[in-house]
Amino acid sequence: MELWFSEFHAPDVKHSIRVDRHLYSHKSDYQQIDIFDTPEFGRMLTLDGNVMLTERDEFIYDEMITHVPMAVHPNVRDVLVIGAGDGGVVKELTRYSSIQKIDLVEMDEQVIEACRTYLPENACRLDDPRVHIYFDNALRFIRRCKEEYDLIIVDSTDPFGPSEGFFTREFYGICYNALREDGIMVNQQGSPFYKHDAEEIKRCHKRIVTTFPVSRVYQAHIPTYAAGYWLFGFASKKYHPIDDFDADRWKQLDLETQYYTTRLHIGAFYLPAFLEKMLEEVE
Repeated sequence: MELWFSEFHAPDVKHSIRVDRHLYSHKSDYQQIDIFDTPEFGRMLTLDGNVMLTERDEFIYDEMITHVPMAVHPNVRDVLVIGAGDGGVVKELTRYSSIQKIDLVEMDEQVIEACRTYLPENACRLDDPRVHIYFDNALRFIRRCKEEYDLIIVDSTDPFGPSEGFFTREFYGICYNALREDGIMVNQQGSPFYKHDAEEIKRCHKRIVTTFPVSRVYQAHIPTYAAGYWLFGFASKKYHPIDDFDADRWKQLDLETQYYTTRLHIGAFYLPAFLEKMLEEVE
């Protein structure tokens, strides 16, 4: 008998992936955590039945949420990462020798432990001496921070359930206060294709636009995410993601990537017409 994992991307749309083995299953205090081994996408992490990452395409998400702000800000020293317990974002950040401190705030310790065991390629840099892991509520943690970070990466799940608080006007205001005078915040904003998700994106974008002087949305194509089409938010106190982007400076770092390029960086901010119109409605 074949085993398939299925995730509803919309009430009438379901995405299914064949599974070889169910490697891990645990109900933590916060969510259901599962890790599967699949023939097409390798190992796959799901939380509450939603795909968080697969070994096959995780590099797209992690590179785009990390290298885009790092290629714009000229001097990132201190970084706060919210969520991202799998370690993928941390792995990309540790490739920058200029970064002095990475604070990772993850509410669910079981996610990190499961990924250390079953997704070691992702979690391999969590023990870097610059990385400090805090098992805490991110809202509570960040309220204590004032002008402390150059970059905040919000790698949360979608705006439902445990992560709903990461998409509020209050949260964006707290992030603004925690950033230094030229700080940048990036966050995942979901897929704009299905109606329910699109409404959440509009609400999220409106709240960020009213909080940060610079606010833009950029895109990436991730096969296992809803519609294969994903958005990120770029919010900044000072830097524009294209006008202040220094391609030559980033190229000199000689970082090898699988998805991100300096050409793609610029193209990612040029959105399709339907999305431009959707965002303009709330700006």
